[in-house]
Amino acid sequence: MNDAARDGWSHATRARFDAIVESVLASLPPALHTLLEESPLIVEDAPSRELMCSLGIDTSEDDLCGLHTGISITERSVTQSGELPDVIQIFRRGILDAAGGWEEWIDEDGESLGGTARVEQEIRITILHEIGHHFGLSEEDLDRLGYG
Repeated sequence: MNDAARDGWSHATRARFDAIVESVLASLPPALHTLLEESPLIVEDAPSRELMCSLGIDTSEDDLCGLHTGISITERSVTQSGELPDVIQIFRRGILDAAGGWEEWIDEDGESLGGTARVEQEIRITILHEIGHHFGLSEEDLDRLGYG
């Protein structure tokens, strides 16, 4: 069995998700496109168990939508050299879980969840959240801006 089948990710499901990522990226301002040329955006199915453990995240209770790896602009110094480039990762599983899945449904509180529009919204929020970390914004800053 291939990795996609084992993880529940068919080629068609990945293509559907990735097409939404491309649409979201196309809608971002040109300045953010320049940033993403310097700090690549990598789309993966899910973070590795090792990554989750290194971040102190309990894989049985939490999932991860995205991650900025590198030194934020506000922390950089001219004396630093030889550092790996910043990378922004987003994770399909975490984003789909946060969105509520591909199918629309109503939870017990009457909130509408799931569906393509909600997945697109979560992708946008995740990408902007991780770009915010690149620019030195904290989790609290991002929460105040609506990207928490």
